[in-house]
Amino acid sequence: MLITHDTRCALDTVVDLVNTAPEDDTAPDGLPDVVTLADFVRNHKISDVGVLSEFDLSAVRKIRGRFAAVFAAPDARTAAGQINELVAAAGTTPRLTDHDGYDWHVHYFAPGASIADHLAADCGMALAFFVVAGEQERLRRCEAPDCRRAFVDLSRNRSRRYCDSRTCGNRLHVAAYRARRKEAAG
Repeated sequence: MLITHDTRCALDTVVDLVNTAPEDDTAPDGLPDVVTLADFVRNHKISDVGVLSEFDLSAVRKIRGRFAAVFAAPDARTAAGQINELVAAAGTTPRLTDHDGYDWHVHYFAPGASIADHLAADCGMALAFFVVAGEQERLRRCEAPDCRRAFVDLSRNRSRRYCDSRTCGNRLHVAAYRARRKEAAG
């Protein structure tokens, strides 16, 4: 599957956005205030965003939950329905653009769109490409029992199981190794 630069950026953004949600009622929200949302926008180099407000923060949190549902979708039909709702509500206006040193690419959000509509349109379309390509199963959650972070499995053979092999994957492999050694020692 060919993934263009702007699609990859949108995928990274949607994964990071979904992963800002608290995992339970005791965990802090990764987007606690407008300043943090502004940092998120700047860190992800999201273009054409005006001054952010509490309304924007609330709207972004709302679509964050809707994107999380796409990662939890049991099948492509369910994911497609959820993506269609996100993209339609954003009022997409596909247009070609070249800015900030990047060649021609497509923006799906309307000029002057809110940050929530911007994310819903661009990130929704990035996820839509995976459903269209029959690759919806690549939109995953970490299989580590104490981690449910979202990620996109871009491995060649669709075998990635953990959000980060250096942390979650390694931790579980070490635990399994120690359990086998303990069992062997008897």
